[in-house]
Amino acid sequence: MTVDSKPGFPCRIGLADAEIGETVILLPFVHHDVDSPYRASGPIFVREDAIEADLRVGEVPELVSSRTMSVRAYDKNGMMIDGSVVSGAEIKDHIEKLFADPRIEYLHLHSAGAGCYSCKVERAALR
Repeated sequence: MTVDSKPGFPCRIGLADAEIGETVILLPFVHHDVDSPYRASGPIFVREDAIEADLRVGEVPELVSSRTMSVRAYDKNGMMIDGSVVSGAEIKDHIEKLFADPRIEYLHLHSAGAGCYSCKVERAALR
């Protein structure tokens, strides 16, 4: 597909919005490959020349901080413990609050509107 608006085509690999005129590929992706009722897949966009995001611990990409996100928290067995909708401006604090619960192993972030999978957030290796 040729990108015709920005924002609107979030690249799952680079965690950034594609630019108008760029080519993106829309494809299905299994983003929660677990043996639980919460196994899930859905559509994602990938830039034709995608470069994988390299984020520092605690860094929130603009793709997340600029959108309203659906945040889903899972335990070690892939079972959902919490689900909420959070504005991008509040996402970092919300992530820290969720990880205060020792049962939560990881989070999945989805765009709240279209529901496209954005990324997985893991606990920092501090244990």
